[in-house]
Amino acid sequence: MTRPSVVTLGETMALVRTTEIGSLRHASELRFGIGGAESNVAIGLSRLGVAVSWLGRIGDESMGERVLREIRGEGVDVRAVVDADAPTGLMVKEKPSSSSTAVHYYRAGSAGSRVRASDLPEGWVEEATLLHVTGITPLLSESARGAVHTAIDRAKSAGVTVSFDINYRSRLAAAAVAGPVLREIAERSDIVFGGAEEFGVLYPDAAPGEAAVVLRSAGCEAVVVKLGPDGAAVYTRDAVVSSPGFVIDVVDTVGAGDAFVAGYLSALLAGLDHDATLRRANACGAMACLVPGDWEAAPTSRELEGFLLGDADPVRR
Repeated sequence: MTRPSVVTLGETMALVRTTEIGSLRHASELRFGIGGAESNVAIGLSRLGVAVSWLGRIGDESMGERVLREIRGEGVDVRAVVDADAPTGLMVKEKPSSSSTAVHYYRAGSAGSRVRASDLPEGWVEEATLLHVTGITPLLSESARGAVHTAIDRAKSAGVTVSFDINYRSRLAAAAVAGPVLREIAERSDIVFGGAEEFGVLYPDAAPGEAAVVLRSAGCEAVVVKLGPDGAAVYTRDAVVSSPGFVIDVVDTVGAGDAFVAGYLSALLAGLDHDATLRRANACGAMACLVPGDWEAAPTSRELEGFLLGDADPVRR
């Protein structure tokens, strides 16, 4: 396989979701799949033609096998550690109403939470162009936090760009606990992604622009603020560039942020300017909202091109 341009690590879980609108109390059918922020980004990058590798731990059972099969099936280089002493984590999604989604996690003590620094293969980080991590993994366990910092240490030593998506999950830790942990990683990164509220977790009471100034002074090259349907903005050394979002009929927003990151990083690696990079990222995020699931609607390069050209013909011949 081609040497990966991007490497990422984190937990991917089995995913069960309802197929109809309504509470799990009354659901009659469920659909099975997988989902995880880092593997979502990896799949999004792979579909856009970027060579990418994902590392994580899975249980020694059928759910873990499903995780491996799905990610490999999307052309991602998988570096999985099979943990016979812990189960693959589980995520359950329901749509209580047409405009809301509820996500429930069963990941305490999971195989994915047990990832550790020793799981990182020699040369895996050093031979890449970019390392992508999220704020989910360091909050899973002490060993997972150590794995993230070790990966960053190795990236820094080798001159590999570090990308960090805050991706704060309040169920993993309260903001007061998570803030210092995530802030330390953000200030060691070259690119930081987050929503306005997430930057507030890092720097309480600071507006995104103020947080960007602090991160820039720490050495961060680009601070990307995800604004949902309003688009996004990037704060760099020289300017602030913003780009509007796309008007769509939203079906499921889960995974949209990961698709956005994949679009942004693919454009960055392709050498596009800030305007084109944000436009691609916004388009990928919007397209991810058109289909239920965490990663299923992440676009290929061809699909992305059609979306950006305004190809709205519902019938393909």
